[in-house]
Formats: sequence, C-alpha cells, structure tokens
Amino acid sequence: MGDEEIIVESTRNGTYLKVTAVHVATGTEATAVGPAMEPRAVERLAVAKLRRLLTTT
Repeated sequence: MGDEEIIVESTRNGTYLKVTAVHVATGTEATAVGPAMEPRAVERLAVAKLRRLLTTT
C-alpha cells in the first residue's frame, strides 16, 4: 500500500463510534465500531481491516 491515500470518517452515536476508512485509489471501504472513549483504537482497527482487504484482493 505504501504512501497511498486513505480517508477516515468518524460518526458518533451515543457511546459508540463508527469509523470508516476508504482507500482513495480503489474506493474500497472498511468499517469498525467501538467505544467513543477510544477513537484512536477504533480508527486503527478500521485502517487495519482496510489494509487486510487490500492485500487479499
């Protein structure tokens, strides 16, 4: 993946946070949901899921 661009969007719903990571070049998306108190951890999870998706396709 290297230096390719990833867009990260976060949406809070009460005590939960939904983070979607999008690979700009392919439009591939990955989403993670977790506690709103841990936004960095949920973001890391979404990006890790996206990277895994990109290596399997």
